[in-house]
Amino acid sequence: MAQSIKLGDDLMKIVRRESELQSRSIAGQTAHWVRIGRAIEKSGNFDHARITAALAGDIETTDLTDEEKDVWLDGFVEKMGRPGSDEDAFFARRRQLGLGVGLDAAGNLVRQKATRNA
Repeated sequence: MAQSIKLGDDLMKIVRRESELQSRSIAGQTAHWVRIGRAIEKSGNFDHARITAALAGDIETTDLTDEEKDVWLDGFVEKMGRPGSDEDAFFARRRQLGLGVGLDAAGNLVRQKATRNA
């Protein structure tokens, strides 16, 4: 029996984008990632604590096994896709000045529309 789950907007944005790239439905992409994550966790070929430490910069990625590096890279790419508070403030100021660009809710690039002073 199919069941619904709630995912945050930030995660749904990632799922939507990847599902389009992989030609999968949103449900199909989510199920795919669940199966991969489960397989990785059960494989015994990596230590999640070491991956977390590498993501935090506490250990070198060169100290990770090949399997751990694959998981680390996925986590790294995800973290790099989220702007920090300094970046948010920087781009908010640029938008305020009419200089900014950004992404709409669907992840498409948009530009600030020029406004004319009367």
